[in-house]
Amino acid sequence: MMLKELREKVYEANMDLPKHGLVVFTWGNASELDRESGLFVIKPSGVDYEDLSPESMVVCDLDGNVVEGDLNPSSDTATHAYLYRKWGEEIGGVVHTHSSWAVSWAQAGREIPSYGTTHADYFYGPVPCMRGLTEAEIEEAYELNTGKVIVEGFTGGTGQASIDPVAVPGCLVRNHGPFSWGKDAAAAVYHAVVLEEVAKMAAHTEMLKPAVEPAPQYLLDKHYLRKHGPNAYYGQGNH
Repeated sequence: MMLKELREKVYEANMDLPKHGLVVFTWGNASELDRESGLFVIKPSGVDYEDLSPESMVVCDLDGNVVEGDLNPSSDTATHAYLYRKWGEEIGGVVHTHSSWAVSWAQAGREIPSYGTTHADYFYGPVPCMRGLTEAEIEEAYELNTGKVIVEGFTGGTGQASIDPVAVPGCLVRNHGPFSWGKDAAAAVYHAVVLEEVAKMAAHTEMLKPAVEPAPQYLLDKHYLRKHGPNAYYGQGNH
């Protein structure tokens, strides 16, 4: 993919974040990876959304170094770069926001249980909450170690079962907020919107019935697998 085209895609993805109510001020960023070149494009740091343009997007290598662009990349660039280094064959876009409902669960240090089919259509299991970073990890390399904590949580590094980042395209980082991903930046934004909505629905559900149980697994299986995998039948397919 040409970098000009990638810049345009990432610009549109970033502009979709305030459009969907996921960010206020400059509290969010989206990126997309070009696997062929090993480069990714990300939003510049601290620039108001009305001042963004495709040309202001920053091109970085997989170590987070700026390859092309006049502005500093997002302060979360090292997190994006680490996720691409580890999962770049499976994901091609990453989004981070501070959307209210998802952040509320992150600040509570809780995963978002799968209470119903809306959740199950997109996340095959709870949205996990990663551990908080230690003081040493924050002082050493905060953004890099945020990426490491996410990968650790998905690979069982904290003792939990391994989680497929394609089947569960997002997570919460404790005391911080949500990260989501997908095949490209647009898909990562889509999953960020879904994550925020299911966070809100789950919170409302617990308000109405604090002792609520997750939906039965057979129902969750049905809803996820009718949209994903070899036997999916939801939608129009390729006809």
